[in-house]
Amino acid sequence: MKSRMLILIVLIMFMSGCATAPGRIRANYVSPVQYYAWKCGQIHSEMIRVRAKVLELSGAQQAECVKDTVALTVGLFLCWPALFFMLGDDQKQEIAQLKGEYEALERAAIHNECGFINLTEEERE
Repeated sequence: MKSRMLILIVLIMFMSGCATAPGRIRANYVSPVQYYAWKCGQIHSEMIRVRAKVLELSGAQQAECVKDTVALTVGLFLCWPALFFMLGDDQKQEIAQLKGEYEALERAAIHNECGFINLTEEERE
């Protein structure tokens, strides 16, 4: 009974260490007020920069998530030392912050009545 409980605790610890899929990372709140004084062109340029950085980090985060999933599967069913490969580079906090900045920029663009906010992705770029 104690060995099963120990295995369960170890399993929960390793599963909590898995990198979060980028699509499941929620945005941190960032106040849009800091962007209200910006011109629409500045807001638009910053939105493009932030979006590019989110996409870059999301790719790395997704790769880390896949690596962790493989390591967990191999570690549980074949070789427990593979679980140590789950100790990677999780960028959850930075992605959440950037997503929050992007949302704040969108709210500032709406506040400043910038015309590009209602455009599709292709029209924005």
